[in-house]
Amino acid sequence: MKLAHDLLTEGVAKLRAAGIEGAARDARWLLAHALGIAPDRVTLVLADPVNAAQDAAFQRAISARARHQPVAQIIGQRQFWGRDFLVTPDVLDPRPETETLIAAALEHPFETVLDLGTGSGAILLTLLAECPKARGLGVDLSPQALEVARGNARALGLAERAQLTRSDWFEQVRGSFDLIVSNPPYIAACEYSHLAPELRLWEPRMALVPAGCDGSGLAAYCTIIAKAPTYLRPAGRLLVEIGLGQGAAVQALMEAAGLRDIQIMSDMTGRARVVAAQALDGP
Repeated sequence: MKLAHDLLTEGVAKLRAAGIEGAARDARWLLAHALGIAPDRVTLVLADPVNAAQDAAFQRAISARARHQPVAQIIGQRQFWGRDFLVTPDVLDPRPETETLIAAALEHPFETVLDLGTGSGAILLTLLAECPKARGLGVDLSPQALEVARGNARALGLAERAQLTRSDWFEQVRGSFDLIVSNPPYIAACEYSHLAPELRLWEPRMALVPAGCDGSGLAAYCTIIAKAPTYLRPAGRLLVEIGLGQGAAVQALMEAAGLRDIQIMSDMTGRARVVAAQALDGP
């Protein structure tokens, strides 16, 4: 009779053989998923027998992870700012570093928010959940991503306050907002082939590499920052997540657009992660 401990040992060995970093951690998460328990309970059940269905579910999950599929996609969810979000290969896996943008956005009150390239909706929906009186619009070019975002909005009870629309950045956006946020694609075209397999093989390329002729990774910022002042209310704020070494270039774009009080903010690792700016107070 197989025990949970046997599955865990097998799983760790298979993931290490496949070159998966953090094999022990990932195997524990996948075992918890197969057993239908919280990850922090795995140690308590290691001596328990497992049935055939649990064994099969775990083997499928380990095989998927050995092919570098992200854990969040395998288990179907990722925790972000204390809430669970549905994750599929149609959206970026919400990452802890992006919580830097959430913290910065929540430093000032807002009633309306626009999320450009909303993906799973993690940014927009987290902000709405934290601000019960706020309403928001999330746009994305991918219909599949919007379906994921709508599912997350329903699951979090936010569907009435979150409008989700297919749009190429501002193309279908009307009105003005207190806050505009975005985690746009920012990987340079020449860097794409060097990304980890978890990104390159399993996450949507359009959410990683911006469309643009120069291939620099800055194309999305050029569009967003140039047009944002038109959609910001007086003294409204724009916050964007950035890639490695892009802070100065994004700051320069914001200055050229007439934005003020520009700040570059670092994540928990000390890496520049978010650039924030404010629109003028008015005429």
